[in-house]
Amino acid sequence: MIVLHRPPLAVVLAVAAALLTGCASGDDWSEPRAGLSAVGELGAGFLGPDTSPAPESTVTPSPGSWSEVRPSPGARVVLLTAGDDRPTKTLVKAVNAWAEEADADLRTVTASGAADLLPAVTRALALRPDLVISAGDDLIDPLAAVTPSHLAQQFLIVGAELAEPTENVTAVDWPGASFRGEGLGMSSTYDPASFTDARCAAAVRAGAAAVLTGHTGIVVWLDEP
Repeated sequence: MIVLHRPPLAVVLAVAAALLTGCASGDDWSEPRAGLSAVGELGAGFLGPDTSPAPESTVTPSPGSWSEVRPSPGARVVLLTAGDDRPTKTLVKAVNAWAEEADADLRTVTASGAADLLPAVTRALALRPDLVISAGDDLIDPLAAVTPSHLAQQFLIVGAELAEPTENVTAVDWPGASFRGEGLGMSSTYDPASFTDARCAAAVRAGAAAVLTGHTGIVVWLDEP
């Protein structure tokens, strides 16, 4: 006959508490944060002759002029995404690759449908990240409604832009991508084929470099494919 001995309840609770503590270590965003800071510097060709671009202006950086800039390790980043179309999936892939390379602490908030777009933005804000990166045209109108009321929160929109961005919203566009919201259309002809792996990777890195170095509220335009 096999006799099973159950450990005392106190032991079970202690083990469970230890496991929970271990899972939470290094992953608790409720602790104080240092905020965004850049490691490295922009190349001379990122801003061109105007080293202090005005809000809502557009800069066209030289290819690779952003490559030496990354966030300090552990930067808290939320990827806010909506949609399962190929361009959005390619952007999501690029953000994840950038975060892994940059040693950023990345969390993802995904809108489950049209009714969840605004709640998804609210969930992302509730995490109080250093940076929210948006991927998906469906999020543009909700972001346009919310971002002016959260000026302390930095946002990076990739492959689209707000028609009237505030100083905390930076966008990255290129020929084939620049959705500005329902009824506003594109500032260039939309081309889903332009959302290549290479283009999206460059866009995420260029946009993050702009935000990290304090050049926010602008549009970063990538001419090169």
